[in-house]
Amino acid sequence: MAEARGGKRTVYFVDAAHFVLASFLGWVWCFVRLHVRAAAGRQRYNVLGAINAVTHALVTEINTTYITATSVCALLHKIVALRGSVPVTLVLDNARYQRCALVQDTAKQLGIELLFLPSYSPNLNLIERLWKFVKKEVLNSRHHQDFKKFQGAIDGCLAELPTKHREKLATLMTHNFQTWDNVSILNA
Repeated sequence: MAEARGGKRTVYFVDAAHFVLASFLGWVWCFVRLHVRAAAGRQRYNVLGAINAVTHALVTEINTTYITATSVCALLHKIVALRGSVPVTLVLDNARYQRCALVQDTAKQLGIELLFLPSYSPNLNLIERLWKFVKKEVLNSRHHQDFKKFQGAIDGCLAELPTKHREKLATLMTHNFQTWDNVSILNA
């Protein structure tokens, strides 16, 4: 991260968000019965994203089917097109489609270093904060009448990250990561 802040390396945090067209309740408490509109079906809008740790620029690969190794490879090619002259490091979780041989071979051919996080450590992946922010802004306590409007709301939020949401994003994307050192684990 120090190299990234110094301009000697570009670091991207990578993860996928699988948005599902459904009703997401916020805070609901009332004395009378409240009926909440709900969407029919379970259509998914998958966004594989890579956020630059310093500039907060977002690179995405989007589909409505599944995120696969080929989706990750397509994202790698998009990142290489933006690379410049400094080395690139991607910080990823251990999803199968990110850890497979196809992705690792493609990254090696493109000169991208892959850094895999320990299992079950979303607190170390910066982009998890972005997905939580998008869900809060677009999905919580909102009803989208159809899938097209649902997609538009998510795309609109992602497009407004460098403008409308820039200040909120700057406070979320700090390089403060919660870690524990010398933790003893007791068996119950």
